[in-house]
Amino acid sequence: MPRITIIETGLVGPQFRERHGTYPQMFERMIAPTDPSNAYGVVSVANGEALPDPAGLDAILITGSSAGAYDAFDWIAPLEDFVRKAHDRRIPLVGVCFGHQLIAQALGGTVRKSEKGWGIGRHVYLIAPDNGLIDGEEIAVACSHQDQVITPPASARTIMSSDFTPHAGLLYANGTTLSVQPHPEFTADYADALCDLRRGRAPDDVVATAKASLAAPLDHARLGGVIARFLTDRRT
Repeated sequence: MPRITIIETGLVGPQFRERHGTYPQMFERMIAPTDPSNAYGVVSVANGEALPDPAGLDAILITGSSAGAYDAFDWIAPLEDFVRKAHDRRIPLVGVCFGHQLIAQALGGTVRKSEKGWGIGRHVYLIAPDNGLIDGEEIAVACSHQDQVITPPASARTIMSSDFTPHAGLLYANGTTLSVQPHPEFTADYADALCDLRRGRAPDDVVATAKASLAAPLDHARLGGVIARFLTDRRT
């Protein structure tokens, strides 16, 4: 039975936790339809837990966070080192939102707060042809971010993109590292709640447009299935 170790880098606000769960719980719900046999472990660096040696892990998923990959928190540098070791050992590794950015930064890319401002609500991304993972020409997924991968690492191929987020999905040349900017683990209800949370921080028209966008279908199950298979099918 494969075991997916979820690195919890951010905490769901207490006002949302009872209804929506923690980020690890969201990911477990996302993965379960594809492979209900998976076992999970959670390492909460957001709560001060130490990172394990990645050499002993089957697969790794790094969550989103309100932190920036460039912030000076004392757990950022150890997490970057953890990512490099997992990547070098070809341990299946997936990052989402902050996880996407942290992996890129750890492997030589550039991350910063985008001048484009807040990306919230339902965004549509173009899918690179012949990427080997995601079918179709586009995919719609909820997002919630200001930071972006500005320059991907040399070893990464961009497989999801939009005008707002040019490097929204990265597949690395080692074949065992994948990261995405949007959140397939979110329900539409939680994405809507996050839009409300941005009031006063994002412009009113951006919030209104984002909330309205969530009435359209989301492809979360599709991208969630890609991530689930990636984590379990690429074990070495």
